[in-house]
Amino acid sequence: MRVLVLGGTRFIGRRVVERLHERGDAVLVVHRGRHEPSPWVPVEHLRTERRRLAEHADRIRRFAPDTLVDAYAMTADDVRAVLPVLPEVPAVVLSSQDVYQAFDGLRNGRFESPVPLAEDAETRRERRPYRGAGLAGVPEDYEKLDVEELWLPRGAVVLRLPMVYGPHDPQRREELVLRRIRAGRREVPVGAGNLLWSRAHVDDVATGVLAALDTRAADGLAVNLAEPATAPIRAWMEQIARAAGAPLELVRVPEEALPPDLALTGAPAQHVLASVERARRLLGWDPGEPERRVAESVRWHLANPPEDAGWTEADARRDDEALRAG
Repeated sequence: MRVLVLGGTRFIGRRVVERLHERGDAVLVVHRGRHEPSPWVPVEHLRTERRRLAEHADRIRRFAPDTLVDAYAMTADDVRAVLPVLPEVPAVVLSSQDVYQAFDGLRNGRFESPVPLAEDAETRRERRPYRGAGLAGVPEDYEKLDVEELWLPRGAVVLRLPMVYGPHDPQRREELVLRRIRAGRREVPVGAGNLLWSRAHVDDVATGVLAALDTRAADGLAVNLAEPATAPIRAWMEQIARAAGAPLELVRVPEEALPPDLALTGAPAQHVLASVERARRLLGWDPGEPERRVAESVRWHLANPPEDAGWTEADARRDDEALRAG
C-alpha cells in the first residue's frame, strides 16, 4: 500500500510511519523538517509547511497514495489548506477525546457527562479550549471539533485519542513520578487519586491507525481508542513506581496543599473515560495489557531523561509543605 502521512515525525505519527515501513508499505511523509528523526526508517520525505502543500501538488500526484493519515491537523485552517490537494482516498485522521463535554468538566471542576463516553456522547459546547493558555506548540485556534467536521464528510475515520504515553512522548506523561524518583524522593503527596482518565500506549494507537487504514468498516465515523481497563491515577502512579523499581510511598494530603503538577491527583467531579466498543467491533482493535505497557514506557523514559528535568529546591519545598499538611 502507498500511504501519505501528514505530520509523521513526532511521537504518534512517528510510530505510525515506522509501523507502516515495518510491514512493507511505501510511505511519503509530509513535514516541516523540524523534528525529523536521525537515523530513521528509509521513507520518502516532502519537507514543507502544510499550508504550502498546494505548491507540491505534482509530487502528491506522482506518489499516488492509496490511503493517507493526517496526524497533525490542529485547526480548521490546517485542514482547509490540504483538502484541495489531496486525492479522495481512504483517510485516517487523529483527533482527541478533548472534543467531549466531559473534558470541560474535568477542567472546570463540574460534572458534565456520564461515563464511559461513547462516540455519540455530548461534545464540547464551547470551542477553542486552550485559547489564552499559552501552551507550547498549541495554536490559539486549536480545535479538533473543527478538524473532525471537515474530514468526516470526506469519509475519513476520525480516531479520538486519550492520554497517549510511550517512547518519544513530548509531554512526558510519567514525569510527575519519574522526576521525583530521579531526585531521590521517597514520599509523594497526592490527593484522593481516583481520577479515571483513559490512556493508551503509542504502539497500540499505531495499531489502531493501521487497522483503520486496512478496513472500510469505520469510514466516515469517529472512533475512540483507549485501554479498555483504566486504573485510577493513583494506581497508575504506583504502576510507574513499580516499573522504575523505586520504593515510593504515595501520601494522602489535603487537595488544597497539592503541588501544581499533582493537581490531577485530587478528587474530580468529572472523569474522562472512553468506551472502545466501536474500535473493537469495527477495527478488531485489541491493545496490550496496561501494566506491561506502562513498564515498557517507563524503561524508555528512564533511559532517555529530558534535558530540562532538573529538580529544584522550590520543587522539594512544595512537596515537603504538602507532606506536612497531610
